[in-house]
Amino acid sequence: MRKKYAAGNWKMNKTFEEGQILLSEVVNMVKDELTHPNVQVVLGVPFPYLSTFSKLIDTPKVALGAQNCHPKASGAYTGEVSVPMLKSVGVQYVIIGHSERREYFGESDAFIAEKTDAILAEGLTPIFCCGETLAQREAGIHFDFVKGQITNSLFHLDAGTLKKVVIAYEPIWAIGTGVTATSAQAQEMHKVLRDHLAGQYGSETAEEISILYGGSVSAANAQELFSQPDVDGGLVGGASLKSRDFTEISKSFPA
Repeated sequence: MRKKYAAGNWKMNKTFEEGQILLSEVVNMVKDELTHPNVQVVLGVPFPYLSTFSKLIDTPKVALGAQNCHPKASGAYTGEVSVPMLKSVGVQYVIIGHSERREYFGESDAFIAEKTDAILAEGLTPIFCCGETLAQREAGIHFDFVKGQITNSLFHLDAGTLKKVVIAYEPIWAIGTGVTATSAQAQEMHKVLRDHLAGQYGSETAEEISILYGGSVSAANAQELFSQPDVDGGLVGGASLKSRDFTEISKSFPA
């Protein structure tokens, strides 16, 4: 059975003190309330908090995630953070390829492929983001565009290595807008992506890869989204900043 995920992306939010409170609330709620044996909660928190927060998480139900990384292990890259650095402070997951990184910082598919390799080389798990703009969807090129992102950044991996990647489909038009893809739209794209993986690696490999949905996931819509056969959880933005909402999302998977 594919692993299910409730992954929170805090983005550039919360002071250190606020973050400690939020983390503590989520960890305690998840420990007390999350009973599904196959759900992994991941908290993608800002870089400055990682070292301290790794010591505050006392349950395997919650894993620590970083929101980005640099592909080089070390060097003269002022302001950047390497995967060995992240691993050394207890990070287990790294979000890469988010549309905000692609748009604001000009990150290419090739650069994201380098990050993928660097994360996997250190034994951590990449959460690889992909997704289309509203213009691309309206032009009818959204399937080919998102499949291209996966091809360009992941298809150099062998099947065994690809299974270690978590994919997060995030339609850009739904991120932070309050507009969510319908459950049918999410399932349609997830099925297209799983079929694309199967075409390259075979159906057995494709069936083992978790594909998450991201884009205005909330406690109100998570259950319907997560009930779709190819939706294996969510990469959650705004709702991950509210401990009760995020915990309810983590509890929204079918038994």
